Amino acid sequence: MYVCLCKGITDTQITDAVAGGATNLRQVRKALGVASQCGKCGVLTQEIINETLSMHTSAGTELFYAAV
Repeated sequence: MYVCLCKGITDTQITDAVAGGATNLRQVRKALGVASQCGKCGVLTQEIINETLSMHTSAGTELFYAAV
């Protein structure tokens, strides 16, 4: 699903960025450019980041990086 229409960023790209080491909106914005124009997608992006980080920690899945 498209999260950021301005940049054409999908939820899959955001979860991939988190799996690749991004732990907050600033890092995902820097990696993908999400929420960098109108900013309307910032809240949904943060929810996807939180959900992805939660899934990794509750499932006992090792992250590729140290969670902050």
